[in-house]
Amino acid sequence: MENKNYHVFFSNLANKLKNDIIVALKEKEMNVTDLSKALQVEQSKLSHALASLKCCKVVNVEQKGKERIYSLNKETIVPILKLVDKHAILNCGAKGCCCPEEKK
Repeated sequence: MENKNYHVFFSNLANKLKNDIIVALKEKEMNVTDLSKALQVEQSKLSHALASLKCCKVVNVEQKGKERIYSLNKETIVPILKLVDKHAILNCGAKGCCCPEEKK
């Protein structure tokens, strides 16, 4: 049985830029300019990726004056990331079976 929710959720994350955004926002909240500098990517490309993550509530945005501050969804995404980290450490790290292409 196919679960479309899984497909939609994981497809949205299956992108290097979006993963880089998540890793950066895991460290601290940032505006687009700071994210652009940290990730060395042009703002238009970044804004497109952020819009997609925002649509699925992976990231939140808060207006502070003229700035839009982006953060990870603390209610759902941060706990998911903690579980992913735990799973990867326990099951993926040393075995090399999850990402055989990275062995090269």
